[in-house]
Amino acid sequence: MPDAHRLNLSAGLASVTVAALLVGLKIWALGETQALSVAASLADSTLDLMMSLGGLAAILYAARPPDEDHTFGHSSAEDLAALGQAVFILASAGVIGVAALLRLTAADPIPLTAEGRGIAAMSLAIALTLGLVLWQRRVAARTGNRVVRADSLHYLGDLLPNIGAILALWASDQFGLARLDSAIALATAAMLAVGALGIGRGAWDALMDRAADPQVIVRIERLAENQPGVLGFHDLKTRRAGARLFVNLHIELDGRQSLNDAHAIGAALKHAILAEFPGTDIIIHFDPARRPDTPG
Repeated sequence: MPDAHRLNLSAGLASVTVAALLVGLKIWALGETQALSVAASLADSTLDLMMSLGGLAAILYAARPPDEDHTFGHSSAEDLAALGQAVFILASAGVIGVAALLRLTAADPIPLTAEGRGIAAMSLAIALTLGLVLWQRRVAARTGNRVVRADSLHYLGDLLPNIGAILALWASDQFGLARLDSAIALATAAMLAVGALGIGRGAWDALMDRAADPQVIVRIERLAENQPGVLGFHDLKTRRAGARLFVNLHIELDGRQSLNDAHAIGAALKHAILAEFPGTDIIIHFDPARRPDTPG
């Protein structure tokens, strides 16, 4: 199993495990406290579990090797899942924002009970979530997987509602206040919306075969320009699918050299690109360079 797939799979399994633990923990906390903030956090964790299961399925599907119907592989499943997660996160941000406004304008807040036990449960939830987010970010940094990155953003957004629930329980216990988490919930909704738009834009661009980042294209062009034996290049095309980069390039070579020599030059350029961008799918075409004495 390739290292990148193993890391992505570990992040997916960790996400499902933590989400299941959080659901059980928050069910208990809700029964103890009757806190609306805990109920909202429970609903969010339940949806987290569903999204984590979907993300894990996408990671497993995307890792399948190419077949007759999918000759370029299945990595676009990651972008499709990331786009779905982005839409879900954006909808969640809207729900959180509306709920926060309703709580702020409500005449009578819901009375809270057993705040101490609720604070302990939510503190444990924060520790579990933080551990998961740190691992997911490490995996995403190494593999570039958009599903893992989107899942990490979602769980990072969960930290603020959990902290808000703790503050609400503490304020209720100490001062009889039950609306403190509403302001934090509004800030969380804004953060989630901005992050979801970024994740969704990246996934949409990949699904629409948008070219790679300009910096990536420039680096590939420099590799081609500096490769010994390459007299020129044209028709450089790039796209991304999931965490995978696809490169299609025509290089111009001396047409008088042997096929073996031409192949060696192309192979050297391919290895140079792979060294710079590991895991890239590369297709290099050979074209004879126009000689100075060639008319037209």
